[in-house]
Amino acid sequence: MQTISEQACFGGTAGFYKHASRETGTDMRFGLFLPPQVRNGTVPALYFLAGLTCTEETFLTKGAALRLAAELGLALVAPDTSPRGLNLPGETDDWDFGAGAGFYVDATQAPWAAHYRMYSYVNRELPDLVQARFPVSERRGISGHSMGGHGALVLALGESSRWHSVSALAPICNPCAVPWGQKAFGAYLGPDQSGWEAYDASRLVQTSTFQGSILVDQGASDKFLETQLRPETLRKAGDASGRTVQLRLQAGYDHSYWFVQSFIGDHLRHHSRALFGSAMPEGY
Repeated sequence: MQTISEQACFGGTAGFYKHASRETGTDMRFGLFLPPQVRNGTVPALYFLAGLTCTEETFLTKGAALRLAAELGLALVAPDTSPRGLNLPGETDDWDFGAGAGFYVDATQAPWAAHYRMYSYVNRELPDLVQARFPVSERRGISGHSMGGHGALVLALGESSRWHSVSALAPICNPCAVPWGQKAFGAYLGPDQSGWEAYDASRLVQTSTFQGSILVDQGASDKFLETQLRPETLRKAGDASGRTVQLRLQAGYDHSYWFVQSFIGDHLRHHSRALFGSAMPEGY
């Protein structure tokens, strides 16, 4: 692993790192915030998955989460959103597909299958690497924004033994039925839509064994709300299967990181309650 940079921040450390990935066959980058509490032992981690066009830097620099994470004693892990530098045909033609748009799936179609394996990378390779190298415990939650919110929901619902808490901000909740998802899934997974359902939160919520609460915040003035995100589909699917999805529609908010900053505190506390339990700091 190569250290790109490390900076003191709120008594802890914000760093960026690069390593060779067995899943993607490329070098992958991730950001990591370690709170000051690591001086006394390991801490749980919240993995935050960013959205289309974003990188490993986006959430840590724009999400306004580090101060509260330092107070709560919560590590933050921010992976990149796709492999980089492969120069595959069509990889950089569109902003919503290819580089910066891995959609947190394991691709099955050429030429993507050998490298676009973000589901397996985030689910096992990166957490195992972080735990081996840094003072981070096996207690982990997952959250994300937009495409990353889709990834967070899909990973927690599909791999419930690996994730102990989940939330999402403006997630793509029903990718099988919206243009962003159909474009990505058709290319990464092929035309057989039965293979898409393993990556659709609105389908997974009906069969998942995940036991925790699911928090979703959505801006009511988000221009992508009806055409791409469809959180009501997730909520209704949860209701039908007896699983509560706490969907909060926030008046006046759009899809931007201004929205993320406004509600990230609630999400950090949501994860801290699940990851720390009775050991959560008083006042939170």
